[in-house]
Amino acid sequence: MEGVVSASPFVVQLNDEGTYHLNVQPNAQALMRLAASAVVFWSRKAIERRGRFHLALSGGGTPKQLYQLLATPEFAQQIFWECVHVWWGDERDAPADHADSNYKLAYDALLSKTPIPPANVHRVRTELGPQQAAAQYETEINFAFERLRVDEPTGAVVDSGGWPSFDLVLLGMGDDGHTASLFPHSDALKDSDRLVVANYAESVKAMRITFTAALINAADTVIFLVSGAGKADMLKRVLLGDRAPNDLPSQLVAPVGKLFWMADAAAAAQVASGPGYPDGEFIYRRAA
Repeated sequence: MEGVVSASPFVVQLNDEGTYHLNVQPNAQALMRLAASAVVFWSRKAIERRGRFHLALSGGGTPKQLYQLLATPEFAQQIFWECVHVWWGDERDAPADHADSNYKLAYDALLSKTPIPPANVHRVRTELGPQQAAAQYETEINFAFERLRVDEPTGAVVDSGGWPSFDLVLLGMGDDGHTASLFPHSDALKDSDRLVVANYAESVKAMRITFTAALINAADTVIFLVSGAGKADMLKRVLLGDRAPNDLPSQLVAPVGKLFWMADAAAAAQVASGPGYPDGEFIYRRAA
């Protein structure tokens, strides 16, 4: 199947339970439309169930194309923005108005063009410094999801237990197999107790603030967006290679809910050319 580029969309089941899938689209434009439709669908489902939609965004060029499409009337008018809460799965150690900021990317491409209430936009407070920003963001998530609450009679903060569960987490995959700001061999890969951590990325020589794999995996739905031939080899390693999440952190993502790898045909060319299984087994079918 290697090297074949499909002209038609198809879906491959990645696990025996039928909750994880690889969805391959013919080109990047079709991929973005699929992803935009997915955001609309999951937003409506969450709002119908609970009256709100918690969405965690990603940074990078591929998500930017998605945000620009979501800002068009075709898609923006299908979303009840007053019920949407937007978060970031990771953020760079940069001011909110800096060109490197994931917040700025999403604000310029999408949020500034929608009627989302400002109070529903939950950016990482990078001005606090990485460690404090991570701690503050974790606290904000805990209160928003009512894991923490203030007891009215006493004023004490009460922990209700459990983990916050985002309705939808959008992720990308880096050329080195990282996702969010979970980089190969970084300290954040070992953290299973925290929701958000400051993580030093040796490959970029910079601090990042990131969701932990544990928080991502508590989500109702996770979508990876992968586009372009330059990602084909890494996608093959992540999905069909040996399970080595310390080297390939994207392999850590195995949510309790649903997982969709969405790729264009160029990115998926070394993984599958049709809805059958390739010669090897996907990591999710081998995983204990």
